[in-house]
Amino acid sequence: MSWFTATLRSYPEIAIFLSLGVGYWVGGKSFRGFSLGAVTATLLAAIAIGQLGITISPNVKSVFFLMFLFAVGYGVGPQFVRGIAKDGLPQALFSVVQCVLCLAAPYAAAKIAGYDIGSAAGLFAGSQTISASMGLATDAINRTGLPPDQAKALLDAMPTAYAVTYIFGTIGSALILAMLGPRLLNIDLVAACKEYEATLGGGGELGGAGQAWHQFELRAYRVAEHGRAAGMSIAQAEALEPAGARLFIERFRRGGTIHEAKIDDVLQPGDIVAISGRRELLVELLGSVATEVDDAELLAVPIEGVDVYVTSKEVDGKTLQELAQWPTSRGVFLRKIRRGPTETQIPILPSTQLHRGDTLTLVGRTQDTSAAAKVLGVLDRPTDAADMAFVGLAITLGALIGALVLHLGAIPLTLSTAGGALIAGIIFGWLRAIHPTFGRIPSPTVWFMNSVGLNVFIAVVGISAGPGFVAGLQKLGVSLFLWGIFASSVPLIIGMYVAKYVFKFHPAILLGICAGARTTTAALGMICDAAKSQVPGLGYTVTYAVGNTLLTIWGMVIVMLLT
Repeated sequence: MSWFTATLRSYPEIAIFLSLGVGYWVGGKSFRGFSLGAVTATLLAAIAIGQLGITISPNVKSVFFLMFLFAVGYGVGPQFVRGIAKDGLPQALFSVVQCVLCLAAPYAAAKIAGYDIGSAAGLFAGSQTISASMGLATDAINRTGLPPDQAKALLDAMPTAYAVTYIFGTIGSALILAMLGPRLLNIDLVAACKEYEATLGGGGELGGAGQAWHQFELRAYRVAEHGRAAGMSIAQAEALEPAGARLFIERFRRGGTIHEAKIDDVLQPGDIVAISGRRELLVELLGSVATEVDDAELLAVPIEGVDVYVTSKEVDGKTLQELAQWPTSRGVFLRKIRRGPTETQIPILPSTQLHRGDTLTLVGRTQDTSAAAKVLGVLDRPTDAADMAFVGLAITLGALIGALVLHLGAIPLTLSTAGGALIAGIIFGWLRAIHPTFGRIPSPTVWFMNSVGLNVFIAVVGISAGPGFVAGLQKLGVSLFLWGIFASSVPLIIGMYVAKYVFKFHPAILLGICAGARTTTAALGMICDAAKSQVPGLGYTVTYAVGNTLLTIWGMVIVMLLT
């Protein structure tokens, strides 16, 4: 044991990786639906390891925290800008109100309870489940000009308060929004979502979560001697089916030769046509009136499923029903719409609007999906390479701007390097959404920067604060936990009433809006389960983008308010 302790003290980088390993392993376990999560588990593991008295350079956490904040901004950028500038303005304004409430409650709790600045910052971070705010709070405390020993005491108190208040912040927020919220507001979530779906032009989803590729099929049918399609052009034949059926003739066999279908080709009796569409339509509309043929060669059509990143101004704000009439939509089927940094799944309904920054999963022939992608935006094909020149220069630019200090009288004003990196991520993430010719960062890389970047920061914080954690917990434990309940619950309850009676949001998306403003993804999952619908997710993306940004910045603000 002495050898192990001495080794960790001599090579503190091992302690960081040990904290990550234990944190991700424990955080991935769940008990009756509850999980600590990687962040909290890593913090607790690091605090335990920190009891060995390990010293780590603070520059380590600074590097990884800048990487993390840039990734956060990069992810929320498109939705943040759209939410501020366009139809999401009411949701963005509500998110600001909710975030102010989320700052006011911990601030009031800290003042009444007499907590120091470090405990107050930890109380805010844990009760609002916004781990990233501790980084900006750390920067703000280091700039207060306090003696090093006093500043260290405040920094050590922060993770203690965070760990004590985080558990209810996570579980309690989900229960308040998903279980208590509908009762307080007298909302029938299931009925509200069905009504909202009806206003969008559908009684249920036409696609979305849990649907397999075989929902879209390619089948071969013979054109009968006196069949209604005989003598018609392919365009006329496709128009025979009811509006919205979306069945397409991809190719046909005539006299032993296979031809790629063109809309002006005329069908003849005896032709075998390969028709694509949703399985139930092929069965219901053609199964009883057409003879199906097993023609493996004809059906060997190059079909692919691809992701398309929406960047087109012409497409932005258009409904799926409108886009279905465009020529480039022929032969293309929409399987999934993902929106925002959390890739919230959006219901596929006739009146669902697309926005720049959405990711669409399309199914169809390679030539058809490629043609559609040119109109919608750009193909987002999988790649292992990230534009690291872009990442490095963008973080550098943001950090340099953040390092500038403006003096308002005797008060120094600065974004800090961390705040600058966050703003740079938002700006460059938005620029990539409208000009995706640079700055490609694959999703796995964004995840690494986001998750590992934050958890390395948390590990260093926990290891450094380890020696003072036990004493702080003994001193503030019970009262801190109770104040954490207050700080988590009050803003959410007030916010729900504000959303209903001031902003008058539709009941179907109201709770999703509240969850987004508080950046609690766990609550959104419970809300969607209770609603038996993905509709609440329509209110999540804009408010999440605004809330994630403001709540992170509040870590610096609460220190300034209490200084």
